[in-house]
Formats: sequence, structure tokens, C-alpha cells
Amino acid sequence: MFGDIMGMMGKLKEAQQKVEATKKRLDTVLIDEQSNDGLLKVTLTANRKIKSITIDDTLLEDKEQLEDYLVLVMNKAIECATTINENELAIAAKDGMPNIPGMDGLFK
Repeated sequence: MFGDIMGMMGKLKEAQQKVEATKKRLDTVLIDEQSNDGLLKVTLTANRKIKSITIDDTLLEDKEQLEDYLVLVMNKAIECATTINENELAIAAKDGMPNIPGMDGLFK
């Protein structure tokens, strides 16, 4: 019985290490998003950290339009980064988990 528990604890630690390694790797995965007309471009990591924002000079003439562009493009980029982040972390967690009956449904 204790052997099973120790084995499961080892697997859980391994899963935690895989998740942490995946988080570090996601800092290097870049998501580029832009407005339909290309006037605003945003780059962020899969961990949702902004790396760069490029704004065309024509947007600087209209504050309200620039604000609208920022909201739309940032939300689109964050949504994409979140999807990648959640999928990658779920895979890392599932791969390292011990085989515990009834736990299969948690990581789908």
C-alpha cells in the first residue's frame, strides 16, 4: 500500500515539474495579432505577457479609434494566448499524472 502511495507521490511531483517546464517554455511562444487593416500589431507570449505593440501613425490622430483598436486586438491576442496556455498546461499535467481511477474526466 505504501509503495503505491509513494509511487503516486513521485508521479505527482513529476507532473508538477512538467507543468513548471511547460510554463517556462510558454514564455518563449509568441503570439502575433493585428487589426484587419494592419494598423495595429501586438505580440505577446503564451503566458499573456505583452512583448510589443506597433501603432501606425494614422491611428495617433484619433484617440478614440486607437483605444478601440487596442481593445479589439489585445482581446483577440489574449484569447489566442489563453487557449494555447490552457491546452499546453492540461497536456503537461495529464501526461505526468498517476493512473487514479475516476480522474480521467478532469483533464479533457
